[in-house]
Amino acid sequence: MEAEKMELKLYNTMTQQKEVLIPITPGKIGLYVCGITAYDFSHIGHARAAVSFDVLYRYLKHLGYEVNFVRNFTDVDDKIIIRANENGEDPLDLSNRFCEEYLVDMGALQCLLPTHQPRVSEHMDHIIKMIEKIIEKDCGYVVEGDVFFSVDKSPNYGKLSGQLLEHTRAGERVAVDSRKRNPADFALWKAAKPDEPSWDSPWGPGRPGWHIECSAMSAHYLSPKFDIHGGGADLKFPHHENEIAQTCAACEDSGVNYWLHNGHVTINNEKMAKSKKNFKTIREITASYHPLALRHFLMSAQYRSPLSFSASQLESSSDALYYVYQTLQDLDEDLSPYREALSEDGGKAEQTPEGKDIIKKLKSEFESKMLDDLNTAHILTGAYQDALKFINANRSKLKKMQKKQRMSMLVSLVEIEKAAREVLDVLGLLTTLSYTEVLKEMKLKTLIRAEMGEEDISREIEDRITARNNKDFAKSDEIRKKLTRKGIALMDFGKETVWRPCFPSEADSSN
Repeated sequence: MEAEKMELKLYNTMTQQKEVLIPITPGKIGLYVCGITAYDFSHIGHARAAVSFDVLYRYLKHLGYEVNFVRNFTDVDDKIIIRANENGEDPLDLSNRFCEEYLVDMGALQCLLPTHQPRVSEHMDHIIKMIEKIIEKDCGYVVEGDVFFSVDKSPNYGKLSGQLLEHTRAGERVAVDSRKRNPADFALWKAAKPDEPSWDSPWGPGRPGWHIECSAMSAHYLSPKFDIHGGGADLKFPHHENEIAQTCAACEDSGVNYWLHNGHVTINNEKMAKSKKNFKTIREITASYHPLALRHFLMSAQYRSPLSFSASQLESSSDALYYVYQTLQDLDEDLSPYREALSEDGGKAEQTPEGKDIIKKLKSEFESKMLDDLNTAHILTGAYQDALKFINANRSKLKKMQKKQRMSMLVSLVEIEKAAREVLDVLGLLTTLSYTEVLKEMKLKTLIRAEMGEEDISREIEDRITARNNKDFAKSDEIRKKLTRKGIALMDFGKETVWRPCFPSEADSSN
């Protein structure tokens, strides 16, 4: 797809309005996203940010852009040092371990690897050089081995977040320090303390403050001026505000054209956060739900909107995806006898008019939603559901059709499957596994949630068959209802009974 023919509108936090994406260099996009502070397993709030910007990355590539995507790891930080000291572990060893665990989670969630994944510990030279430039411009000052940024030297400070300078606070990670010229000044460099990692610098041994890392690494991998900067809504102030101040002070030609921020995941109406101890880790959720179901849930609201976590929402996502994959699997099986005929036809047969219309509407609806600030809410409903209904309504009729009519329908079904797969691929909901393998994995997760095994269900099915043979229909119905409450639906096909996952009939939305 040619990017210049498609106008992608993104909500720019700086201007507080949707704007058409116009890259600095035609056909190319520089994208920087703030990554995790690696001291523990990541929670689904982190996953929301990762999936939100993975969707952006995928869609930019879908539009034909060449994307230089940079997402950092903070591997030097107070939280890492505290946790490492508690564990009796080297801070860099601990952070490296959780960087690797994060990448395992990202792989499970189908997040593409960024172009670059820099770590703070590997970029001390770039950080120190940027701090030196800031001091040279008289925007930073040294106090007893610490270096602070002077916010009074940044005339536009607060423009991104809307925070007035007189109302600013020291920030979540910065204690009030009487040595500062202004209480809102923030650390660029921290003098070394006992039992902490440190690096040599012109101001003595120490380590960087939190904010300078992203200014230095984005400038190094992209340039001081680039297209898109992303992160969670909580990073607007102080982190992104401070980034802007630092980069503008150090580099004359600097700036970010589009600032994007994803909404929080909430639980019981509070932001999910490790500091609040109300978080669910990615690993915890994917132990009992398929990672694709979690990804679908994280996209179930537009990325800027808050997203309320609940078990029932995860069940809905799991059920919706199972239906998609089951439909595509059923189609694949029904098309199997005709693959050779389709190959011999060589594209001579035309699609049915209804099939063409289904594809046109599916693609049009998908693109219109995505071009409007990546609106993934209800993305697999509407025209997408119409496509699945068309598949289910016509795949079983193939044997009864005349040859010419059947060939047109076969071509239509093949093209609809391609269109449906393309949507899944752009959204990151398509894996390298077969439909059958994904469905098998989703059924396994259902059994885990139901605390049952295949043999348990087989026993229930046998008991139900016995009850029906004895005309004890009350018991037969109770067995079916009992399993439905656990998210297991029994389906009768002649004399055979099979099961598939379903939305639990008594799902607790507050769980």
